[in-house]
Amino acid sequence: MEPERSIQKFQGFIFDLDGTVYLGEKLIPGADKTILTLRNMGKKVVFLSNKPLYTREDYARKLTNMGIPTRASEVINSSYVMARYLSKVSPQTRIYVIGETSIINELQKAGFQLTEDPGEIEYVVVTFDRTFTYEKLNIAFQAIKQGAHLIATNPDRTCPHEDGEIPDCAGMIGAVEAVTGQKVEVIVGKPSSIMVEVILNVMKLRPQDCLIIGDRLSTDITMGKNSGIHTALVLTGVTNLADLKKAKIKPDYVFESIGEIHKEPAGQSVKK
Repeated sequence: MEPERSIQKFQGFIFDLDGTVYLGEKLIPGADKTILTLRNMGKKVVFLSNKPLYTREDYARKLTNMGIPTRASEVINSSYVMARYLSKVSPQTRIYVIGETSIINELQKAGFQLTEDPGEIEYVVVTFDRTFTYEKLNIAFQAIKQGAHLIATNPDRTCPHEDGEIPDCAGMIGAVEAVTGQKVEVIVGKPSSIMVEVILNVMKLRPQDCLIIGDRLSTDITMGKNSGIHTALVLTGVTNLADLKKAKIKPDYVFESIGEIHKEPAGQSVKK
């Protein structure tokens, strides 16, 4: 950890959402003050989510309603990154999505043809899907048997919620992998370098000039470490101090919550 360096030296701040800025529909105390303070200092701020259940516009609206005025262009989620990735590697591809309305709309908006015909499907895209069914599993199974690629938005096992945790995309990935015997080829969300590329492109900054703040060691902190972005862990989501002590990967900073991040000097808010 490096409490001796003030976090105010960073030019860009990348905030995870679930478990960091809010839990479900509840804003984490001090989140609005921290983000507004950083903006008033001229810092660049973006919001990051592996969750593909909502559009960037939805996230911006939610943050704005919580007292953090936000534009859709300041939000990067796994649906947006997936659309950009597929546009780059296979712009005319035909897709089947295990997912909900928001990512389906995102991919259609990007010009992709969606189909449920296993013989036509070139990519099976697996996402966090609260409407996951046997029918969806079988379509994916049949398509992959016929040679379709298997890719996914995010690797998260669970999603933080105000009432605890709920299953996330890893459950859907596991089901498809189990029946097909095929491993997912690409995951575009955190901690993927694919998402890092999008973030830095949006922020127009170097990795070393940025700080990522999140609640997960396996995604937020790992992504930062792998890409040269400094990292701050908050203890309001899925990771607690006991988890941190046992973990091999260590963040540069640890805060009780996002509400401490704007305080100076930074070292006074850091747990060692």
